[in-house]
Amino acid sequence: MRCYNCGCRLSEQDFCTNCGADVTLYKKIMRVSNMYYNEGLEKAGVRDLTGAVTSLRQSLKFNKNNVEARNLLGLVYFEMGEVVAALSEWVISKNLRPQKNIADTYIEMVQSNASRLETINQTIKKYNQALAYCMQDSKDLARIQLKKVLSLNPKFVRAHQLLALLYIDMEQWDKAKRELEKCLKIDAGSTQTLRYLKEVESMLQPDENSKSPIKRKNDEAVRYQSDNEIIIQPLNVREQKSAGWHTFLYVAIGLVLGVATMYFLILPSSVAAEREKAQEQVRSIGEQLDTKTSTITTMQQQIDSLTEENTKLRTDLEEYVGTDGTLKTVDELLLGAVEYLTTQDAMATASHIENVQEGVNLEDTSDAFKALYQALIDKIGPEVALNYYNTGSDFYDDKDYKQAIDNLTKAVEYDPTNGDAVNVLGNAYRQDGQKENAIACYQKVIELLPDTGRATRAQKYIDELSAE
Repeated sequence: MRCYNCGCRLSEQDFCTNCGADVTLYKKIMRVSNMYYNEGLEKAGVRDLTGAVTSLRQSLKFNKNNVEARNLLGLVYFEMGEVVAALSEWVISKNLRPQKNIADTYIEMVQSNASRLETINQTIKKYNQALAYCMQDSKDLARIQLKKVLSLNPKFVRAHQLLALLYIDMEQWDKAKRELEKCLKIDAGSTQTLRYLKEVESMLQPDENSKSPIKRKNDEAVRYQSDNEIIIQPLNVREQKSAGWHTFLYVAIGLVLGVATMYFLILPSSVAAEREKAQEQVRSIGEQLDTKTSTITTMQQQIDSLTEENTKLRTDLEEYVGTDGTLKTVDELLLGAVEYLTTQDAMATASHIENVQEGVNLEDTSDAFKALYQALIDKIGPEVALNYYNTGSDFYDDKDYKQAIDNLTKAVEYDPTNGDAVNVLGNAYRQDGQKENAIACYQKVIELLPDTGRATRAQKYIDELSAE
């Protein structure tokens, strides 16, 4: 366990031995998060997936950075057929820990298989279509869609539960029980599944103390079910022995009436009903495609946002640890300090200082950085300024005004009070044709060396340059 303040590994003490932060409550929170994680792991091991989801969510409430809990939650969702929820948890986990994270393997396992992705998309489409059919009271079509969903994803618990509800609504108790038992094989601790199963079993095994009219009728008849029809055959009823032409007549009349009824009453209404169902299905497919397109667009935007955030974090990290980063600049300043302490070589120390000036904006550095930098400048400034002044003066005498300006500028930066360096720098600017810079230097000479011959000459040069 690491300190939330400085990142140092914590000891058994109730405070951080590195920064001194109080970690008593922090440790309790981490322990509670780990406790819920272990509880979720135990429940997942005995296939109490609903309980595992509850425990793992509690774990993440206490510590959203618990990568192990988030990865396990994704696995539980995946086992329950909730592939989209599983991918969401694994993507978040990957962003929390980009390196050495098993979530990479899980995501690649799903995304590397094009047929698997297509199966997931079809599962979502068909399940949403089944829900739409239920809302429209087209239960037969809903049942067909759910069977297709389960053929694609047999572990989709919610699809099993919805199909069981449809069977319950149709009073097909045995089929409902079979679907609910499949749910329990996947998720043994689902309270919703257990509640449905209790209702189904109560219908399959009615209370013997209360006889319904159907039960009393069963005392005098044999009752059995054929497809969706209940057939009751009376007992102790003798069949009348009859034979003759009137029996065949009754049969023929019944056949004629049945055919006529089907042709004039049942067939037109069936055709109209099927046509309406087909039109409704076309409308539902269009709505579903729109919904899916919107979902895909939203998820792509989330992926793009997370990718952009990840790139920014990597860029920030590179700025700190890269070849030109902040850490490199700090190392350069420390090397300059070591150079001065060990060799007292002002020019060698100045080379490190100049590297620091090129690599960082001093206004953005810490107070400690600024203090060390200024201390080195104060120590080596006069000597380095004199060295650059002599070099710049030699270049000026040789009429190499560019080199003279470069060296004299550094001399003034290291010792801004050196009036001689400022004066020669102004002369170099004047000879090089840089009037504004020359005037600025001459004005500085007048401030640093008032009432001197150099100040008088500086004022003269200012007047001449201003008049041009």
